[in-house]
Amino acid sequence: MAYHCVVLAKQVPDTQRITGQVMNDDGTVNRSALPAIFNPEDLNALELALQIKDRFGGRVTVVTMGLPGATRILRDSLYRGADDAILVTDRRCAASDTLATSYILSRAVKKLEADIVLCGRQAIDGDTAQVGPQLAEKLDLTQITYVEALEELEDRQITVRRNIGNGWQQVKTSLPVLLTVTGEANAPRVAAAKQLMKQKKARTRLEVAQEIQEINPDAVEAEREELTASRCATLESQDLLIKHWDLDDLEADLTWCGRNGSPTKVHRIQSVVLAAKESKDVEPTEEGITDMIHELIQDKIIA
Repeated sequence: MAYHCVVLAKQVPDTQRITGQVMNDDGTVNRSALPAIFNPEDLNALELALQIKDRFGGRVTVVTMGLPGATRILRDSLYRGADDAILVTDRRCAASDTLATSYILSRAVKKLEADIVLCGRQAIDGDTAQVGPQLAEKLDLTQITYVEALEELEDRQITVRRNIGNGWQQVKTSLPVLLTVTGEANAPRVAAAKQLMKQKKARTRLEVAQEIQEINPDAVEAEREELTASRCATLESQDLLIKHWDLDDLEADLTWCGRNGSPTKVHRIQSVVLAAKESKDVEPTEEGITDMIHELIQDKIIA
């Protein structure tokens, strides 16, 4: 039996590279100064979906909500084996907290009629782990969180192993279902050269319009629109046009979107700087490192 897996992915700033140079004066992160990456645990969710496709057949659709630049992780998904990709972007989505985000994504997933919805346990730029459970509630789906292994999938019955901190739990339920996947679930596959060559020209209509404007800066608007429509038609005929949905396409209630639909408010932003009370220089030699290890052992810092 074939299954339709929908993976929810997010483009996030690489928080491993946060330094003083990428912090604003108010203590917030200057996202434009950080490289954007595929949220790590969303890659694990994608890999699990691809494994289901490999074993049982079906399709994998990846959805991301974000700025137009988030299309990069959609292309990355296609390179790894996803069949379809959808960008949800709209200025009216700006300032959405987890509640508003889960509502907008729920409208997208409803259009796709998924058998299995998968997302990473949490995103590294927020660490709330709220969007997956909130999405399951809005879609009225059974949810299984902290999934670390797929054990069985047969006759629309799925059995998975979930991490419970000090052990694991085996859970069985009927489809449709929503799974949140941990980083220990698998090792995400790399992009396939064949898929990369096939999908490297995949674009959204927004990207095509921007490229047309850069190539033809002096063209009038009507001419640019005609060129954009022609280029998009060509991409669509080659199955290379990445879908772009806005809030109108989703028939979303705007009172639940963006800032208006986000009850979470920032009370205070605090920049924390950790200062060493004392430090000691260690010579980068074998003798210096040996002395340091002996000292750590004497202080019972290491055994």
